[in-house]
Amino acid sequence: MKKTKIIFWVTTGLLSAMLGIGAVYDAISAKEAVDHVTRIGYPAYIVPFLGVAKILGIIAILVPKYPRLKEWAYAGITYDLIGAFYSHIAFGDGPDMWAGFPIGFVLIAVSYIYYHKLQRETDYAIAGPAASHFTN
Repeated sequence: MKKTKIIFWVTTGLLSAMLGIGAVYDAISAKEAVDHVTRIGYPAYIVPFLGVAKILGIIAILVPKYPRLKEWAYAGITYDLIGAFYSHIAFGDGPDMWAGFPIGFVLIAVSYIYYHKLQRETDYAIAGPAASHFTN
């Protein structure tokens, strides 16, 4: 369980840092964030909304418990990254603008997979091996 926890927290921490920095700039409508989003055709008013949504998603993933909320947060962050990745490619941006997205996708996937592994290991530790046949 220790290895699972370490992998989960390292990837989740990196994901949170990667998304959180940009989310704060979005939430406060920093000029750089607004310029970046409006350059590819989106309205400026979407920037603070996306920033706050990302911050709330990161918090939901980091806070213990609330498994259903975590599922929604992982989904929302994934949709956000897919949309941004697609937007940059459709706009014609080169790899310098979208090359970091695959890293984000890997971090989300590993964090999500290890979140579920951690949940299974925790459930197993609480219920014990005798109860494991009831969960399959």
